[in-house]
Amino acid sequence: MPTRRQFCQSAAGAATAAMLPRMEIPSLLPQAKPAPYRVDRPMHQLQQEFLDLRFGMFLHFNMATFQDLEWGDPTGPTAAFDPTDLDTDQWARAAKSAGMTYGCLTTKHHDGFCIWPTKTKSDSILQTPKKLDVVKAYADSFRKAGLKVGLYYSILDLRGDIRHFNVTPEKIQRIKDQLTELLTNYGEINVLIFDGWDAPWSRIPYDEVPFEEIYALVKKLQPNCLISELNASQYPPTALYYSDIKAFEQNAGQHLPSDSSIPAQSCVTLTDGWFWKQEDAGKELKSTKQVVEEWLVPQNRLFCNLILNAAPNREGKLAPNIVARLEEIGRAWKHGGPAAKVDPAVVITTQNQATGQPIHASRSSDTYGPDMANDGKFGNSWYLPEGDTEGWLEISFKKAVAFNTLVFVEPVGRFNDYRASRLAGYRFQIWDGKEWKEVASGKTPQTVQIHTVSRQTTSKLRLLIEAKSDTPHISEIGVYDEPR
Repeated sequence: MPTRRQFCQSAAGAATAAMLPRMEIPSLLPQAKPAPYRVDRPMHQLQQEFLDLRFGMFLHFNMATFQDLEWGDPTGPTAAFDPTDLDTDQWARAAKSAGMTYGCLTTKHHDGFCIWPTKTKSDSILQTPKKLDVVKAYADSFRKAGLKVGLYYSILDLRGDIRHFNVTPEKIQRIKDQLTELLTNYGEINVLIFDGWDAPWSRIPYDEVPFEEIYALVKKLQPNCLISELNASQYPPTALYYSDIKAFEQNAGQHLPSDSSIPAQSCVTLTDGWFWKQEDAGKELKSTKQVVEEWLVPQNRLFCNLILNAAPNREGKLAPNIVARLEEIGRAWKHGGPAAKVDPAVVITTQNQATGQPIHASRSSDTYGPDMANDGKFGNSWYLPEGDTEGWLEISFKKAVAFNTLVFVEPVGRFNDYRASRLAGYRFQIWDGKEWKEVASGKTPQTVQIHTVSRQTTSKLRLLIEAKSDTPHISEIGVYDEPR
């Protein structure tokens, strides 16, 4: 009597032959190997050094500050940006008083106003009364105080009309030129937070403003600069998709998983919003107890920094209530030294070559076809029909692909009753032109199961699964050719 594994192999092969249409098999032509990213210190070392910082200050200060808005009005006059008494030394002193070790300033938010003298076409402080280079003042003050320097940059740019379906080569070059200015003129930047990119509300995908090109540029200019992309609403919370440091925006309902084991930072505000509002001077702030006991301490235990937003007011200073609360936090919490050692984690930086490719399955339920496992949407999933204990998904690439990283994702935690993996085993196989060849396998997988393998080329890939309990789902299959 055949075993489950033998049955899975033979059934998959027979069903494939019966179900798949006849097609021309792509030739296994070699693809050019992507050039590795520039490196100085190893990624794992940089991630550990970042976690050792533990606590940072987010500084939302831009055009919205002077408009009492969360997103600046892109039609408003640039002259509105007019801090009357900019004091970045005060920002640094307040950060130190709280025990913070780094900062991150909003160089350009979603409205597109630049608070440095950019030479690009974007509106900037050059069109304001005082022409203050806020980025330089901030970076100088924080370094003078012994603090690390981070920057925030929004890809979405309403003044520059950098929006979904409106991206042009000229606009991509403008983004690159601005990042080159920021990473060339302001010393060492330890972390760069991206926002307004591949998010449900900005809708600018990574192939429209090409992530790989931007990532490579950052690493070329500053190889030790870590990228932290605010994309947790789009990608699984337990893996580093397009981010060296996973970022969770607590104000948007993105929360650190209780078993998180990847390097991360969690963003939250002292006030109700990100930018200072006139009413904030008299409003209640988040309590010291909440900041320290509910966020900072438990998150640090899970390899996650807390970056707490303290928004400067229209003077360009932190208001007295903000300063007092930060001092109180510093009395309640002391930096505990280096963080616990985090395990190495694979960073995904390239496009998924499986997305949108022809795909077939052993069987499918009525409205949950196999294409739900390679549509680029982690909220969808294919699943084994009821009663099936084994099955497979097979991708036939339109042209041969080279790869060195294979991934599949189960929707663990997405449903109330899907609390752990439902798989007893799995195997990745590729077609070598003559037969199926196994390239990776395992028993009960992680929610996001990642395998790094030797670089090879194939025209077809197959994921075979064995059920452990209930009905297993596959949210997404990933096939990547990572530079390394």
